[in-house]
Amino acid sequence: MKLVEDITASHEAALLEMENNHTVAIAILQDDHDHKVQELMSTHELEKKELEENFEKLRLSLQDQVDILTFQSQSLRDRARRFEEALRKNTEEQLEVARAPYQHLEEDMESLKQVLEMKNQQIHQQEKKILELEKLVEKNIILEEKIQVLQQRNEDLKARIDQNTVVTRQLSEENANLQEYVEKETQEKKRLSRTNEELLWKLQTGDPTSPIKLSPTSPVYRGSSSGPSSPAKVSSTPR
Repeated sequence: MKLVEDITASHEAALLEMENNHTVAIAILQDDHDHKVQELMSTHELEKKELEENFEKLRLSLQDQVDILTFQSQSLRDRARRFEEALRKNTEEQLEVARAPYQHLEEDMESLKQVLEMKNQQIHQQEKKILELEKLVEKNIILEEKIQVLQQRNEDLKARIDQNTVVTRQLSEENANLQEYVEKETQEKKRLSRTNEELLWKLQTGDPTSPIKLSPTSPVYRGSSSGPSSPAKVSSTPR
């Protein structure tokens, strides 16, 4: 029992000592904390005061700048307003001048549209004409081929005609020669016929100047009653 009491007493003494030490440590920490807090508060107050002073200086500086900028802004607004009014006035005049050429823009566009439609129609007609011309070209090519064939035939015919012309010329020359010969023969025949007629007349009339003497038994005399006879049957004797 005594041992337990001793242990308990020792434990209580240790606890009391620990409590005292803890209390002392807390007091020390509290003092240190209070001191640090006081220092921080002092530093904070100084910094706050310095910041307030700097802020006031900055505020005053900024206020001056704001006043200057406000004045400049107002001046710029006034200048901008005056410039805008002048620009509006000038712009309206310029717009009137600029709009003048376009007052009849709608009419011009309508006219241009009509012109474009006419041009499109002309282009369409030109395309049709081109197609027709292409067809004509094809036909012309075919016709040219036919013409070449006909020209070749024509040349062949011309060669044959030239050949026939040569033959015809030769025949004409021969015919002329024959006509000349026939003419000569005809003239000779006429001359002989006239001679025969003269002889027959002299024989029939008994012309004393005729060198021919007739006899009753002469073949010519016999022929006088029946018509003229061939000259080959007439005999003549010289005086």
